[in-house]
Amino acid sequence: MFKKKEREDKVSEEQKIGKPKKRYSLLTVVIVGLLTLLIGGGSVFFVMDKKLTAAQQTSSSMAKIQAVYSTLYNNYYRHVSRKKLENGALNGMVNALGDPFSEYMSKSETQSLNDTISSSFTGIGAEVRKNGDEIQIVSPIDGTPAAKAGLKANDVIQKINGKSMSGVSLSKAVSYIRGKKGTKVTLTIKRDSETFTKTLVRDTIPVKTVTGKLDSDHKNIGYIRVSTFSEKTSTEFKNEIKALRKKGAKSFVIDMRDNPGGLMDQALAMSSMFLKDGKTIMQVQTRDQSPEVFKAGKKYDNGFKVKEKTVVLINGGSASAAEIFSGALHQSANIKLIGTKSYGKGTVQNTVPFNDKTELKVTIAKWLTPNGSWIHHKGLQPTIKKDFPSYAYQTAINTKKTYQKGDVSDQVKKVQTLLKALGYGPAKANGYFDTDTQEGIKKFQADNKLQETGTADKTTIEKIEAKAAEKAANSDNAYQTAVDEVK
Repeated sequence: MFKKKEREDKVSEEQKIGKPKKRYSLLTVVIVGLLTLLIGGGSVFFVMDKKLTAAQQTSSSMAKIQAVYSTLYNNYYRHVSRKKLENGALNGMVNALGDPFSEYMSKSETQSLNDTISSSFTGIGAEVRKNGDEIQIVSPIDGTPAAKAGLKANDVIQKINGKSMSGVSLSKAVSYIRGKKGTKVTLTIKRDSETFTKTLVRDTIPVKTVTGKLDSDHKNIGYIRVSTFSEKTSTEFKNEIKALRKKGAKSFVIDMRDNPGGLMDQALAMSSMFLKDGKTIMQVQTRDQSPEVFKAGKKYDNGFKVKEKTVVLINGGSASAAEIFSGALHQSANIKLIGTKSYGKGTVQNTVPFNDKTELKVTIAKWLTPNGSWIHHKGLQPTIKKDFPSYAYQTAINTKKTYQKGDVSDQVKKVQTLLKALGYGPAKANGYFDTDTQEGIKKFQADNKLQETGTADKTTIEKIEAKAAEKAANSDNAYQTAVDEVK
């Protein structure tokens, strides 16, 4: 709830796929040709025969689709637009894949995607994906309204401004989330077995994807946070390394937590900086083909190398390109991963632009780590498992009700959990609002200049949550472990 980034394909409110004309080169995925050099008449005949059969099957399928289209347009009892039928057919084919990362995007949705990667935009900063009929958060972007509101990876957005998102397309849901800066959007969130609402104020989502600083206690340790992989991320990253070196950094902690990924070429460039030339960064395997191996070298890093001792922080919100980077450094440079298991997004997407400015985004390959592992739905395991305190992941407390002595509920248990974390008791969080809980609240209210009622009203709960969030942020066990590893 307090603290805790797709994906080279980024399925999200803030997708990072790139401009249409650059898509293929940016993703650095080579589509293998349908025909290879064949020797011998038998082989040529075999391929041609397969092509003929496929063409006949396609012709038969298209005839059936055309028949359904014509019947509905001409005979349905009410008038239906051609565009609606066309979009329905296109979306239906893509949805039949059962792949949350493949999608047919309308003109406005395509434009929104392109704007995301090349300029600032307004929204809440939540990376989302389609999971069955649900809209699910991959992770909030650091410093955005979504992150500040405590949204977490795997949260399900059930409603947006009261409208159910069940069965709604990903792009349509994104259009509901986005809006003018300063306007509000209310999300109904399901987290595990609990449901709660959050009202967020839309803001400009930061374009800068890399930030850095020296550790406050160890001025020779540089900390670099990468929030996502956009067009200029590798350049920003390189500049940040140089700046921290000038300030005295002799080792680095790279924070990939809650980074949902983005452009694959940026992950390749950044990974290559830490690997010896010739070392494997990743592999990409298209259908029925052997994996294509991508290796470190000047092609990606222009000769810029980082040889200082380094560790990488990951968690459940680290996905796609963030996993490519983390996996490459771990397996090809023996760099430790610290934190919790990553998200597990192991596919690559590309887009096909149409003349009407719509686009088809489709999964075209799976990517593998240097040792050939496919981490899809599995994630990367950390070398050292460390995390924030458990209370940092507690769901928000319902503030529509005031809790008092004698109440028994899960909401009371949440209040007790945070009070205990802040040092105000009770000794056990059991959900029963007893005398110890009442006294703990009174003391908390007194210390924070609130009316000493001994009840947990909206004002008191919000202050408890704010203080707990502050304490959680200062209890970053993974970061402290990382510092100990490199100091």
